[in-house]
Amino acid sequence: MERLFAISRQYDESTKKRKKCYPSNLSDGAWRYLKPYLPVSPVGRPRELSMRQMVNAILYVLKTGCQWRQLPREFPVWSSVYSYFYRWSYNGTWERLHHLLRSRLREKCGRHKPTAGCLDSQSVKCTAIPGQRGFDAGKKINGRKRHILVDTLG
Repeated sequence: MERLFAISRQYDESTKKRKKCYPSNLSDGAWRYLKPYLPVSPVGRPRELSMRQMVNAILYVLKTGCQWRQLPREFPVWSSVYSYFYRWSYNGTWERLHHLLRSRLREKCGRHKPTAGCLDSQSVKCTAIPGQRGFDAGKKINGRKRHILVDTLG
């Protein structure tokens, strides 16, 4: 499978100048694959911001863990990036992309549908801030319980 993230030469379409690349940036092949699956602009006019830069900025935040307001200047303004991230989280775009990439990986590995899975859970203590929290009687912990289910490919 081709690399999803790769440092490649990227150019600004308007000025044809080379841009700074980060390890979290999508490769050219990955961008060509994902681009058709991103939501189109709801209005008939073209977007002012590059969707590739928007996706790269979101991936940068997710990979590095930096705050939205601390995005490097090579990316669009943080409020626009966060707005797209929130909108795509709300309308299910990230879930669709995840399912698409997972299906593609499974097909490349010769596995069509998952047949087995491994389930695990973990009890985690919460802060004193009111919110959703429960009680795990077995471990005597007030907090949340996290669950994860993975198939044989992780």
